[in-house]
Amino acid sequence: MNKKKETVSKYLSFILRHNPQSIGVDMDAAGWVRIDELVAKAKIALTRERIEDEVRKSDKQRFAISEDGARIRANQGHSVDVDLGLEPKTPPETLFHGTATRFVESIRATGLQPRGRRHVHLSTDKKTATAVGRRYGAPIILEIPAAKLSAAGQAFYVSENGVWLTGEIAPEWLVFPGDA
Repeated sequence: MNKKKETVSKYLSFILRHNPQSIGVDMDAAGWVRIDELVAKAKIALTRERIEDEVRKSDKQRFAISEDGARIRANQGHSVDVDLGLEPKTPPETLFHGTATRFVESIRATGLQPRGRRHVHLSTDKKTATAVGRRYGAPIILEIPAAKLSAAGQAFYVSENGVWLTGEIAPEWLVFPGDA
């Protein structure tokens, strides 16, 4: 990824997921921000064209533009209180969570926590989970028996870009590599 594109993506992630007030943009309850306001108040060289380019070309599809083209929001990953309007879905049999090996002992003790975010993020395949885990160090992939967890009452949602979202997952539901 070129540096300019990475900067736009990181900036949009910061503003749209975590800190819209840092530049004084208004975010509605569903996480939408007016593009013209975002461009006007941005602290980097940001244009509508750069935003649209980021949304269109991003392989991770982190952002969405409203149907009328006037607003943008992050598809998931928020630490601010937003209602993405997602309906509970029945998950696949198994979902995966990629993390770094250095976090294993903590996860074994406390389970998967959203930490500062609204949800725990899960992937449908090991390849994606590995890429996520690699961002934090040597990756390890945890398996989650999502269908059984859902049947036990845990709510699951799927974001616009295909990331599965749920709340805290207790340690007893996690399958670590090498576990029987």
